[in-house]
Amino acid sequence: MNQKKARPTGRVPQRQTSASQGPDLVAIIRDFVRKPGFVPANKSELARQLRIPPDDRADFREALRKLIADGTLTEGRKGRLAPADRPGTSRLTGIIIFPARAEGRGHAWFIAEVPEAAALRGSAAERIHVPARYTGTALHGDTVTVEVSRRKVAPWERFDRQRQRDQADPAVEAHVCEVIGRRHQRIVGTYHAHPRFPSVTPDLPMLPQSLRLVNILPEAKAGDKVAVEITSWESRQQAPQARMVRVLGAPGTPGVDILTVICSHDLPLEFPPEVLAEAASLPSEVHPDMVKGREDWRNQPVFTIDPFDAKDFDDAIAVKPLPEGGWELAVHIADVSYFVRPGTALDREAKIRGNSVYLVDRVIPMLPEKLSNGVCSLKPDVDRLTFAAILTFNAHGVPKGARFTPAVIRSARRYTYEEAYERLQLTPDQIAGLPKHEASFAKHLHEAWRLAKTLRDRRFREGALDLDFVETKVILDQDGVPVEVRRVQNDISHQLIEECMLAANEAVARETKLANHPAIYRIHEDPDEERLMDFREQARTYGHKAGDVTQRPELQKLLRSIRGLPEEHALKIALLKSLKRAAYSADPLGHYGLAKLNYTHFTSPIRRYADLIVHRVLRRLLTRRKTEPGDKAGSTPGYGRLVEIARHISETERNAADAENETKKLKLIEYLMRLTKAEPEKTFEAVINDVRPGASFVELTAYYIKGMIKSEDLPRGARPTLQVGQRVEVRVVRVDPVRGFIDFTIPEGSGKNAVQESGARPSSRRPRTSREKNTQQGRRKRPR
Repeated sequence: MNQKKARPTGRVPQRQTSASQGPDLVAIIRDFVRKPGFVPANKSELARQLRIPPDDRADFREALRKLIADGTLTEGRKGRLAPADRPGTSRLTGIIIFPARAEGRGHAWFIAEVPEAAALRGSAAERIHVPARYTGTALHGDTVTVEVSRRKVAPWERFDRQRQRDQADPAVEAHVCEVIGRRHQRIVGTYHAHPRFPSVTPDLPMLPQSLRLVNILPEAKAGDKVAVEITSWESRQQAPQARMVRVLGAPGTPGVDILTVICSHDLPLEFPPEVLAEAASLPSEVHPDMVKGREDWRNQPVFTIDPFDAKDFDDAIAVKPLPEGGWELAVHIADVSYFVRPGTALDREAKIRGNSVYLVDRVIPMLPEKLSNGVCSLKPDVDRLTFAAILTFNAHGVPKGARFTPAVIRSARRYTYEEAYERLQLTPDQIAGLPKHEASFAKHLHEAWRLAKTLRDRRFREGALDLDFVETKVILDQDGVPVEVRRVQNDISHQLIEECMLAANEAVARETKLANHPAIYRIHEDPDEERLMDFREQARTYGHKAGDVTQRPELQKLLRSIRGLPEEHALKIALLKSLKRAAYSADPLGHYGLAKLNYTHFTSPIRRYADLIVHRVLRRLLTRRKTEPGDKAGSTPGYGRLVEIARHISETERNAADAENETKKLKLIEYLMRLTKAEPEKTFEAVINDVRPGASFVELTAYYIKGMIKSEDLPRGARPTLQVGQRVEVRVVRVDPVRGFIDFTIPEGSGKNAVQESGARPSSRRPRTSREKNTQQGRRKRPR
């Protein structure tokens, strides 16, 4: 594998006077950013790399302004600076993406880290096409540098629907020059023993070749699953060389399938000794001296609502009606910042991990168990330290006031979502029949739902999108075998807690923004209108009427129209893919999906590092003092450092989500295999999501598992006509559990009966992108 080049380093030479520094500093920056291996950086990062003294920062900013003005530098998204033109080259840095099921053999797309720099290279599209012969040794998701060039476009390519759908400019293409960062540092595969040429067949579809091993761990046995790291890879015509780093075990052994995902995503299973030692030194319970100066809520009706199998309780609430109308909502969040101080081993490890990872069979926590499940967890009937957001609302759910304070609570009741839902269904007469303690909390629960419903109704009136849908939870036995798949509804018990947390997050974001203090924000940028219109076309193939979905009311109307229909899940997933991905940022850019100008993450510091940072910022604002030397408890990162942290934790969040989805899919496929093994002719209801020549794509409505119906797998003779949006009865033909592929067929003799009407009239059309529509309109004007 090509080794990642070290970033260029530079030091600004000592200069005598500020007046003489301008031209020298301009030249220093210009030379620095043109060095090989330079990665686009914002102003703070660039100043740190060049080691600009604080007294020279004003001159540094002035030099940057000159370089941007004369076209030497271009400023991209999030303030990242990149050279607009390097002598003799048009190289860009970014991510390479391969299409699904391509297995690394075909073409790919390049997405520039700084889109504005790509535009300067002549590409007007989001993606730049990478022909198969120019992908080099890059794998899906790798960070690469590419050479961008223009090419002559054949007439037929101007109407290439695939390229238009993928939003690639046919006149521009990229050639991979170097792989500077692997998405997967470790690769999992099957070990093949050989006296001279031991090898590993990787599970990763992007690596079709065998990997030649340069070492063998003594515990490795033929057929074992192992984790390896690529040490060298010259070209796709040669087998990569790899080093074996861990033996996971024999396939089929309980837990090995999950370990493969853990290793392939580089998830840490153990904490370093110094982190565990630091956690062990912390108290296991809250002592009286810890509560001094805190607001005492131990005698208030504070309660929690969490999943039945939860162990880390981040949040608790208390709600009471106000005499003048409206409500007071107290959102108590575990005060992790009291125990995890900046610069400690615990803090460094939490920052590296970024977040807890919730796999199908285990949790990989951000913090050691002593904290996450112990002294920080808001368990009932024990004293716990919290950071509280005390919010007041009028009768219409409009915020009237907010204050924030360290507090101490003793949670008086722990509800599971199922218990809370049952209590919320009770009538006043039924509540009166409960034991006194339970009746009291049932009333508090109903009052909390009245507030939450008011907040929820107001939020959707202001334009929030209903992107919630039914999810599945795989239940495993003690050996890790899936025995049940439960559907998890976003019922009113979930909505109650969700609205309370949203309100607290918004209030905290408003506080930090008004204070103009550097902080971490949760952002969801506005979507590309063209992609939304493409989603509209997809919705129309299901037979749904859709207006201008770039307007919130029309998009909300469409979402309401698909509620409860079989295709709801598929269409909401399609909408999510049309929207930009939520992320963390040091800039308060707002949240499109929630329709909020101010939003952050404050409510889960046990499992998210972003929330821990926000707690520290809020505490800093409350004290209204400058940090004294050596006082790490009050220190908070500056803007430049927060930009780095936001980028890192956004990446760890995506990595965790991918791992969570992979383990869930593994067990769903295993569950499906067990069902079909017990009953080979068993059929499942599915919805057609896409129809292509030679194959159709379906999703099982009960389990949300996706698969393919190949034409050759359909019964011979009168084959059914499959249309997007239709429900069909399917049977499993074959399963590839390693690569996650499932092939279905429609049982013979049920062709006509297999196709059922959906909630809307389906269409056989494949959705056309807005670019294709423009192309088709242009074609009609041409003479036949």
